[in-house]
Amino acid sequence: MNIEGTQAVTTPLAGVVVIVLLDYLRQHQAWGWFRLASGPPHVKAHPGLLFAKIMGSGHGGGFTLRPSASHQGVMAVFDHVDHAQQFLQSTYVQESRSRARESWVGLMAVDSVRGQWDGCEWGVTPSDPQMTSQGLTLAAHPERMAVLTRASIRPAKAMAFWRHAPAAQADLNQAQGCEIAMGLGEAPLVRQCTFSLWHSKADMLHYAHDGAHRSAIEAANRYGFFNESLFVRMQLLAMQGRWRDQDLNHQAEWLELAHG
Repeated sequence: MNIEGTQAVTTPLAGVVVIVLLDYLRQHQAWGWFRLASGPPHVKAHPGLLFAKIMGSGHGGGFTLRPSASHQGVMAVFDHVDHAQQFLQSTYVQESRSRARESWVGLMAVDSVRGQWDGCEWGVTPSDPQMTSQGLTLAAHPERMAVLTRASIRPAKAMAFWRHAPAAQADLNQAQGCEIAMGLGEAPLVRQCTFSLWHSKADMLHYAHDGAHRSAIEAANRYGFFNESLFVRMQLLAMQGRWRDQDLNHQAEWLELAHG
């Protein structure tokens, strides 16, 4: 188990991924900042947790150097669906969502992965009976795809990296089929993460292989911007919430994600 991502492990983390996106109401921003500063210890007691990060965001939930006072994200990997469901129903998640102007939660199965996060390798979500709940199969909603990218940027390369970031982010926000795009980070400038949700795999691949994003990736590989990176493609199992004035609900009957 690697809750805070501080020690390398030799066995890949194979499970289901939970993402919680939050945009706190103004009167609850201080409460949210306390949760952010306290970090993963707030979630480490949940059964089946393999890995977790609580991250801030750029202005407006974007991928910028200017921090957001209200946007945050939680990423967690659980050993199977039942434990992930328990977390989404937990007091921790429900208290956070009840203080948010908007929030979104998603449950995903890892389809492909390369790289590491704090020395931890991730594995593809197993397709065995332990990874199903009340008949839910991991092919529940094959049309929607999610992508999680994470990079630890070499300090000497940070300015070069950020010269490429705005154009790639602008393209992401406008990309066909992109339903959610949020920039996240563990530390300013050098420990960055992006989460995106796509209407289809074709839409996701079109963005990944074209335009400013392709140029940014080529520059990162050519000039060695990163000392560690992780790229994860995921299949959406269930989601619930509202984000950027859009209702985004696609949940299986067994998944009770009541807000509040």
